[in-house]
Amino acid sequence: MDLKQLKKTIPHKWRVQSFSKNKPSCQCVAYVDARDVMDLLDEVCGAENWQDDYKLIGSQLFAGIGIKDGNDWIWKWDTGSESNIEKEKGQVSDSFKRAAVKWGVGRFLYSMEIRYLKANAVKTSSNYPYPVDASGQRIWDITKELNK
Repeated sequence: MDLKQLKKTIPHKWRVQSFSKNKPSCQCVAYVDARDVMDLLDEVCGAENWQDDYKLIGSQLFAGIGIKDGNDWIWKWDTGSESNIEKEKGQVSDSFKRAAVKWGVGRFLYSMEIRYLKANAVKTSSNYPYPVDASGQRIWDITKELNK
């Protein structure tokens, strides 16, 4: 098992991080899906040689990823934040992916540039803009648009 392979680039997606309050634009960041992280762990370590575990410490959920080294399990842990849609599920996924970063998974994301798209409006306290293309049409698939 070559754990250096956990640092390789894997499929990534893009999402809006924030909308500008000064001009009609949005900031987009790259991320990896938890299932792609699991696939990489299966590929590099073997499905039987890694596992995940979760612990609630105070109000913080921590995910741990253990990788078997001979007869020993080596663990790396991290916590995550809730998402806006399914907060508990998002927290589990985020903490899992953050623990995976400690093994090297997805570290390439941190060297990627933040990307920007036009938005249909400036962000205010009473609206929620959306990304648009050069002709002003709504962008439904940000990943497809940024990976052109």
